[in-house]
Amino acid sequence: MRKLQWKIITLFFVGGALTLSILFIAQQIIRMIGREYWKEPWVNTLFRVDRTLEDFFGFPIIPTIIGIMLFICMVLLLSQSTIRQINHLMEGTQRLAKGELDEEIIVNSNDELGQMATHINQMAKQLKLSLEEERMAVQSKNELISNVSHDLRTPLTSIIGYLRLVNEDHYKDEVELRYYTDIAYDKSLRLGGLVNDLFEYTRMGYSPMNRVDINLVELLAQLAVDFSLTGQQEGVQVNFTPKTEKIMISSDGDKLMRTFENLLSNAVRHGREAGVVDLKVSSDSKFAVVQVINYGPPIPQYAIPYLFERFYRADESRTDQTGGSGLGLAIVKTIVDAHHGTIQVTSNTERTMFEVLLPLETPEN
Repeated sequence: MRKLQWKIITLFFVGGALTLSILFIAQQIIRMIGREYWKEPWVNTLFRVDRTLEDFFGFPIIPTIIGIMLFICMVLLLSQSTIRQINHLMEGTQRLAKGELDEEIIVNSNDELGQMATHINQMAKQLKLSLEEERMAVQSKNELISNVSHDLRTPLTSIIGYLRLVNEDHYKDEVELRYYTDIAYDKSLRLGGLVNDLFEYTRMGYSPMNRVDINLVELLAQLAVDFSLTGQQEGVQVNFTPKTEKIMISSDGDKLMRTFENLLSNAVRHGREAGVVDLKVSSDSKFAVVQVINYGPPIPQYAIPYLFERFYRADESRTDQTGGSGLGLAIVKTIVDAHHGTIQVTSNTERTMFEVLLPLETPEN
């Protein structure tokens, strides 16, 4: 409060100095008028009244009253900027109380009042941001509930329908019975995968990061071996080409494993036509770079900005056939963000590449 205190002290000091100066000048002018017009009746009467009041009160009453009035006028005149700033603060807090968060308080000083105005503006911005985040969270929750309901209901309806046919003996022979049960089984697997992905996605926001130093090349090499076996069943060859034998990063190994499992699973699923998936890893001075490449049908360009949103599917029919939940890439994005990394997608008629950048040094924040 020192700036404001000194401002008030200076205000009174300057006001007093100006008042004394004006009184001194006025006194000199009055004396000159008195000497010049002493014989005038009204001047003589005025001076005698002033002398009488001074003798009665013990001090010059008229000059004192004039001085007090001048001092008040000077203080009010000099304090206009401070009063204006206080009015701005009052208006701003009233708008804030009404929920009007868009209009800022004018800051025209660097003292405590100016700092208070700045803090109120910052508080209004933060409050507006918090309200917007809350609105988006509510909207996101509603969308999540709606999407989950739809995605759970679709396979569940199919399962119930086919099992009802079996239960009511609406099949010709054992071949048709096997056909119905196989479809119900496939739908139940998809339903189980969706529930697992949903649980994994919601858990990502709350589970802590257990960071340890790991060799990213070894982790990816193990994944490449695992997916080579899976790829053989799908008719896809998984090639792993590291540019170095050791890239150390601080990360949560389990979460990172889930990230590249999802990316490789997508690559194998959508790279069946070409029969090849490439997994590459390298590093520069700041980042480890992992590329997962398949040579199947391209992703539509309009879909790329939305790939990492929950339940977004660039191709509904293809996703239903392959069993994707629409949550895999959202999980990937959440894990990469938690590692302070980035992920981007490029896709054309030749190849589709998911590129993940992970910092070699863990940011302090």
